[in-house]
Amino acid sequence: MFILAELEDTVKVEPKDFGLSDNEAITQILNAKFANKVIPDVGLCICIHDILHAEQGAILHLDGCSYMKALFRLVVFRPFVGEVLLGRVKSCTPAGVRVTLGFFDDIHIPAPALQDNSEFDPAEQLWVWNYDGQKMFMDLEEPIRFRVLREMFTDKMPSRTDPAARRPSVQQDPDLQANSQRIAPYTLTCSIQDDGLGLVSWWGG
Repeated sequence: MFILAELEDTVKVEPKDFGLSDNEAITQILNAKFANKVIPDVGLCICIHDILHAEQGAILHLDGCSYMKALFRLVVFRPFVGEVLLGRVKSCTPAGVRVTLGFFDDIHIPAPALQDNSEFDPAEQLWVWNYDGQKMFMDLEEPIRFRVLREMFTDKMPSRTDPAARRPSVQQDPDLQANSQRIAPYTLTCSIQDDGLGLVSWWGG
């Protein structure tokens, strides 16, 4: 679920932070820049793990700041395809189920990836698994175990040359219809179509 990603960046240290050690200043600045941000094809950054190398800073006369090139490692949330995770049911729509891990909400289980014989109950606004004559409701906030099918990174930066690209757009994949009004930079499409997956309570866990 979590990996270490190695990156390099130029860090601007302001005079007010000159009293800190290089590692302290760099870590503080990089955490402010990357924490809780999605880097395309890397994942959701959690925090700086360590500083591997930092060049001696160069002070510019224009602003008096020190600029240092740093090589560092980030703790990144990026589960692998096929990994089984545990979250909680956040919401249900006819398009499927949305799951949260607490720190990450863009997890979608599309309707075709739910258990067989599942149906959406419009009165309860919940999905129901019809199993052996029983109605198993997918109540909100219930712990749910799911398998990652695929990930999607979406570049939210508009093109400077293509006017059409300035309008927010995203391929209308059914997996994302439950949250179609907001373009998420990183989403996971998942499934519960296996024994042991779905609500933990279904399996006596």
